[in-house]
Amino acid sequence: MECFYCKGKMVKGFAPFSIDRNGYHISWESVPAWVCSQCGEPLFEEDKVAHIQNALKQIDHETTFLTSKTA
Repeated sequence: MECFYCKGKMVKGFAPFSIDRNGYHISWESVPAWVCSQCGEPLFEEDKVAHIQNALKQIDHETTFLTSKTA
């Protein structure tokens, strides 16, 4: 597999993922990914992206209760 950005070789490894969203910050230090051996750019596989999206949906749901003005 070739890196989309620099055309370097992609190898299986781990990469961090973080996001600022809806008043909170989430960071995972080590998510399985393809990582460019030249520039370090990560590429997350579709199933890992689906898990990240599901986790964020759940956190969004819980955050609405934590930040509700009527709590």
